Amino acid sequence: MLKGGTIMMVTFVAECEKKSLPKTRRVLDAFANRIGSRTWQTVITNEGLQAVKKLLRKTASKNTAVSCLWIRSRSRSELVWIVGSRRKFNNQGVVPVNRTHRESNYSQKENEWHTLPMIQALTAVSALLHDWGKATALFQDKLKHNKGIGDPIRHEWISCLLLSALVALNERESDRGWLNCLINIELDEQKIVAYLSTQEEKPLHELPPLAKLVAWLIVSHHRLPLSEDDWRGESAPDIDTILSRITKEWGYENHYDEDEYQQRLGACFLFPNGLMSNSSRWTKQLKKWAQRLQEQQQKIEIMINSGNYRLLLHHARLCLMLGDHHYSSKGTDMNWNDSTGLFANTDRTTKQLKQKLDEHLVGVSKSALRTAYLLPTFENSMPVANDILALKKHSPKAFSWQDKAVEQIKKVQKSKLETKHGFFAVNMASTGCGKTFANAKIMRSLSDDGESLRYTLALGLRTLTLQTGDEYRKRVGLDESELAVLIGSKAVTELHFQDRALEQEVNEFGAVHSGSESAQPLLDEYIDYDCDIPEEELATVLIREKDRQFLFAPVLTCTIDHIIAATETRRGGRYILPSLRLMSSDLVIDEIDDFTGSDLIAIGRLIHLAAMLGRKVMISSATIPPDLAEGYLHAYNKGWKIYSQTREANNEIVCAWIDEFSTEIHTINSSSLDVIENYRKSHVAFVNKRVEKLKQQPAKRKAEIIECKLMLTEIENEEVEAKQERYFSIIKKALLAKHFQHHCIDSQTGIALSFGVVRMANINPCVDLTKYLLQHESDAEHEIRAMAYHSQQVLLLRHQQEQHLDSVLRHNEQPEEQPALLRNEIVRKHLSRCKAKNLTFILVATPVEEVGRDHDFDWAVIEPSSFRSIIQLAGRVRRHRVGEVNKANIALMQFNWKAFNAGDEPLKKYFNRPGYEEKVILENHNLNNLINIADIKQRLDAIPRIKKQDNLDYTRSLVDLEHAVIQSELASYQRFGPESLQGYLHGAWFLTALSQQLNPFRKSEKSTNLFYVYDPESEQYYFAEKNEQGHPVNRESILGVSHVKLAEKEQQNLWLSRKYGSALDQIAEKKEISKRVASLRFGELNFVARDNLQYQYSDQFGLIKI
Repeated sequence: MLKGGTIMMVTFVAECEKKSLPKTRRVLDAFANRIGSRTWQTVITNEGLQAVKKLLRKTASKNTAVSCLWIRSRSRSELVWIVGSRRKFNNQGVVPVNRTHRESNYSQKENEWHTLPMIQALTAVSALLHDWGKATALFQDKLKHNKGIGDPIRHEWISCLLLSALVALNERESDRGWLNCLINIELDEQKIVAYLSTQEEKPLHELPPLAKLVAWLIVSHHRLPLSEDDWRGESAPDIDTILSRITKEWGYENHYDEDEYQQRLGACFLFPNGLMSNSSRWTKQLKKWAQRLQEQQQKIEIMINSGNYRLLLHHARLCLMLGDHHYSSKGTDMNWNDSTGLFANTDRTTKQLKQKLDEHLVGVSKSALRTAYLLPTFENSMPVANDILALKKHSPKAFSWQDKAVEQIKKVQKSKLETKHGFFAVNMASTGCGKTFANAKIMRSLSDDGESLRYTLALGLRTLTLQTGDEYRKRVGLDESELAVLIGSKAVTELHFQDRALEQEVNEFGAVHSGSESAQPLLDEYIDYDCDIPEEELATVLIREKDRQFLFAPVLTCTIDHIIAATETRRGGRYILPSLRLMSSDLVIDEIDDFTGSDLIAIGRLIHLAAMLGRKVMISSATIPPDLAEGYLHAYNKGWKIYSQTREANNEIVCAWIDEFSTEIHTINSSSLDVIENYRKSHVAFVNKRVEKLKQQPAKRKAEIIECKLMLTEIENEEVEAKQERYFSIIKKALLAKHFQHHCIDSQTGIALSFGVVRMANINPCVDLTKYLLQHESDAEHEIRAMAYHSQQVLLLRHQQEQHLDSVLRHNEQPEEQPALLRNEIVRKHLSRCKAKNLTFILVATPVEEVGRDHDFDWAVIEPSSFRSIIQLAGRVRRHRVGEVNKANIALMQFNWKAFNAGDEPLKKYFNRPGYEEKVILENHNLNNLINIADIKQRLDAIPRIKKQDNLDYTRSLVDLEHAVIQSELASYQRFGPESLQGYLHGAWFLTALSQQLNPFRKSEKSTNLFYVYDPESEQYYFAEKNEQGHPVNRESILGVSHVKLAEKEQQNLWLSRKYGSALDQIAEKKEISKRVASLRFGELNFVARDNLQYQYSDQFGLIKI
C-alpha cells in the first residue's frame, strides 16, 4: 500500500469522450504536465494523487475514463487506479488498439431471472390493491379532518377483506374467476360491499394459490402478522397453515376502547364513494396486470408446491414496499383527474389532502414495477472497489497463510467458472494473525473477476465499527469513495476523529395518522462515506442521499444490527435497504462467537437470506463452536437450495475452513440428504488438526482457581455487605499475588508495576469492587490505582477512558525493552508520586472489556459467567506479546458473586445474565467441578470451545453446557415451532413476525437515552431526556438521581481522574459550540430505567442503581 509521503512519477491517460474530456483536462492540467493530447506526467505524493482522484470523481460522468500508472522503473509501470469506465483499459491500464462491439440490451441481465415475470405480475396486482381498503368512510373522514386516532380495523385488513370477497364471488376454488373479473372489468361493487357484512374471521384461509400470495403481500405491506397467542412448538409446514391462523387480531385492529371501537367499527365497512371501478386509469392497469398474472399462474403454482415461492414473496414485497415508500414521498399529480373523490394520504406539512387514491395505487404500482425491473441491476451492476494494491501484494512472512488461503480458493473458483455456486467459509485464525485483512483478501479472490471488492463486513459492536473503518482505510488502502462506515451516532464519530467536523442529517417523520406510513426514511443512521453516486437507473428509486450511500458503497463496514434488519424488521420499511444491500454484496460476519442466545438464531435467519439471494458468506472468529458452524451451514444450505432451483446456479456449496495453519476446501451438494453429516465430518477433521497445532504453541496464558468455598459456611448468616467485603478481599488478595508474579520494573524509579484487569459480571459489583480497592491503605510496600469501566457512563467520559486505555495497554516492545506505556504522561505522574516499592494499576470491568478492546494486560482476575467469558477476557492478557509464561497469569474465582452470596443453593441459576444457564441448571456452581483444572494449569485457550466432546455432560461441565445450548438453538433439526431456527427455515413461519418476536436480535429490556445537560444559568448539570423537538426535559427527580463525589483517599488511588465539566469545556472550544450544546451532543448515556429505583452518579463511576 502507498504511504502518505511516498513520492512517485505517474502518468495519466484520459480516454474520455464528449464534454468529459475538457473537464478532465482542467483537473489534470492543474497537477501534471500535458505530454500528449490525452496524456499527462508528473512527480507527485500519494496525498496529491488521492486529491487528483477525488477531483476527477467529482466531475466524472459515464463518458469519463482516466487511468493512473505509476512508473516504477524504465521497463515497468503499475496501474494505481482508474476513474470512470474501466472498459477503456485492460487490467494493467493499457489502452486497446482495436475492439469488437456487441449489441447489449437490458434483457440480457434478465436471462437467468426466470422468476422476474412472476415477481412483476405479483407486485403489480398487489400494488394496485394494497390500499383498496382506504376507500372506507372512516379512513376518508380521518384524512379530511386530520384525526390522529387509529382505525378500529387497519386499512390493509379491509383491503384483504375486499380481495377475499372478490374471490368468493367469482369461483373461490380457483384463480381463474377473480382474475377474469379484473381482466373483464366486472367489479360488482354492491355485491362486494354486501359480502363484507359477513366479516369473515379468517379471510385469508382457503384462497386459491395466486390470491394467497397477493393477500399476504397486501396484509404485510406495512407490518408482518403477529399474534399474542402462544404458538411455540406448533409447526407451520406451508402457507395454507399460516393463512388459516391469521385473523385481524394479528396486528390489524386497534382495540383500545371497546365503546369507541364499536362506535367507529361500522364506518370501516361503508364505501359512500364506491370502490373505484369508475377510475379508468386504475381499472386499465388492473386489467393489464391481472392478464399477466394469469399467464404466470402455472409457474407460480409450481413455485408454491416446491416451497420456492418464498423467494418470490421476498422480492415482490420488497418491490411493493419500496414503490410505496417512493411514491408516498412525492407530491400529488396535478394532471390526475379526480373521478372517485377518494384520497390516499395527506401532506405532512400543510395537512391538506394529497394523492388521490386511484392515483396513489397506479403510481405505487409503476414505481414498484420499476424496482422489480431493476432487480438484476441491484444484483449485478453495483460499484466495486478496484486496483487495491495492498490486497494484490504478498503478505509479510508471518502472515503468509493469508496468501495460501487465497491461492487455494482461487483454484477452486477457476474450476467452477461455468456455473455459479454457493460459498460458505469459516475463518478460525487466532487473535493477532490478521483475520480482518485476510477476510478482505479472500473476498476479493471470490469476486467474479478475482480482482474487485464488494462486500459487507458486519461487526458485533458499534464501538468497533469506526476502528475497523480506520484499519480498512490505512491497511487495505480503501478511500472514502470505496468504503462506507455505518455508525449509530454522530457524536461517536466526532469523538473518534476529533478533528473532523461532520454534519448530521436529521430526518424525523411521524406518519401513521397522515396516511403516509410508507414515506418513512429507510435509514436513520449516520454514514461516513464520500462517493460519486451513479445517477443512472437506481438513483431515481432511492431519493435520499443516505439511502444511496448505504447501497452503493463497494465495501460497507457496519454493526450487524444494520444489515440484520433485512430479516428482523417486523414493521415498516427499514428492511428494504439492508435487503437490497444483501442482494448485491457478499457477507462477512466478524467475531461471530460474540453472540449468544436469541442473537444466534437471528443471525441464522440473516445467513439464510444471504444464501437465498445468491451471496457468499464467511463467519470469522478464533473460537467458533462446532454446532455454530454447522447450524449456520445448515441455514446457508436451505437458502442456497432455493436460489439454485430458481436461477441458473449449481446446487453445490464450496465450504472452506481457514486458519493460520492451513486451508481446507470441500464441496457439498445442497440437495444431498447427508449434507450436514458430510459437513460435520470435514469440520471435525479440520478442528482436530487445528487443536494439535495449537497445543504446540507456547502457552501465553495459564489459570488457577481462587478458593473461596470455606468462606461459605462462615458467612451463611452475615449481611450482604459483609459477604461482599469478604468476597472482595479474596479478589484483592488474588490480584496482589498476580502482581508479584507478573510485573515489570521501571528503570527510572525502580518501582515494580503491573497492569491488570478484574472482570465482574454486572455493573453494581464492578463499581462496589472499585470503591473497595480505592480504599486501600497505601504503605511502603504497595500502592493501588484503580478505576471502573462499564457501559453506563456518559459518552464523552467513556471516550476519554477508552482513549487512555487504548494508548497505554499496548505492548509492541522487544523482550528486553522497557514498555512504551512507561512513557505515558499519566502513568509517569503516578510513578513519580508513588512512595511504595510496588504499584498496581487495576481496571475493574464488566463484560464490555471482553470484546472489541485491543488491550494487553499483565494478568487478570475473573468472576466467571461462562467458559466463553473466561476465554474472551483471557484474550486481553499478554495479547500483543509472545512467549510462554511460567506461572498462572489468570485467576478464576471458585464461585461467582451471585452463587457466593446465595450459598450456591441447589436448583438455582447463577451463571446467567450474562451466561448460558437459562433452560438448563448446573448441579452446582463450584468452578473446581465445572472445569478441567489440569488443563487450565497447562494452558488456557479456546480448544474446549472449538472441540466438542462426543457425550456432553451439560449439568456438570461449564463448557458442555455452552455446547448443549448452542446445539439446541442452532443444530436441533427436529424443532419446527416459530421459536426455533428450524421453524423459520423449513416451514412457513417466515410469513409472520413470530420468529422475530420470540427470538429477537439484541434481546434486552427497553433502554432510555439520557443526556447529562449543562445549565448555564445555574452552572449545574442534570440528566434529561430529549422531547420530540430535541429539547431537554429534566428527569432527575423522576429517576431519583443523586450526585456524589469521591473521598480524598479514593481520589488519590484513582487511576484516571475525569471531570465532565473540563471535558465539555475542551470539546466545546474545539468544536466552537456552546457548552450546553456540547452536553446535548456528547453527554449521552444509555441505560435501562426501572421503576421505584434510586440512582447515583459520579464522573468516575457513572450512573448506577442504589
